[in-house]
Amino acid sequence: MIDLFVKGGPLMYPLLLCSIVGTAIIIAKFLQYKSVLQVVERPVADLQKNNPAFVQPVFEAHASGCDDKELAVIGTRQIRELEKGLSWLALITTIAPLLGLSGTVIGMIKAFLVIEKSQSVAPSVLAGGIWVALLTTVAGLMVAILVHIGHHYLEKQADEIAFVLKEIIMSITKTESADGN
Repeated sequence: MIDLFVKGGPLMYPLLLCSIVGTAIIIAKFLQYKSVLQVVERPVADLQKNNPAFVQPVFEAHASGCDDKELAVIGTRQIRELEKGLSWLALITTIAPLLGLSGTVIGMIKAFLVIEKSQSVAPSVLAGGIWVALLTTVAGLMVAILVHIGHHYLEKQADEIAFVLKEIIMSITKTESADGN
């Protein structure tokens, strides 16, 4: 495996970095979203008593007399905070195949330079240069595919958390209007 990595050329290093960063973000966000979902899926009465960190700003704003629009802004701020890091996954998904393709183009240029300098080219020499050039494309596509799957899953989880947070805010405001009438 290390031999293939080295044969892939210098662009394999940024691809490795993309892979490591993408994996780290996916794991961190997965754990964060799992813990937030465990908290926000409890009944609103329990959340008001315990005030977990993710929903605490909403309950504090509600307690201080904020109106519905202000609560919505606070909820949106919480969701944006939760989604930090997802844009990096989208960036990795975009640049990994481009890095891989760049490595292939560089490898093909090198292969054609060898062909140009030699009197005759054996098909095995040409094929050997081409498969080495394609290593970066495969690596770039694998990184992009795996990070894209993780990114898609995390976006779905973030959407679920946003929906639950909206339900919490609606529940708080409905409870208040029902108590006030």
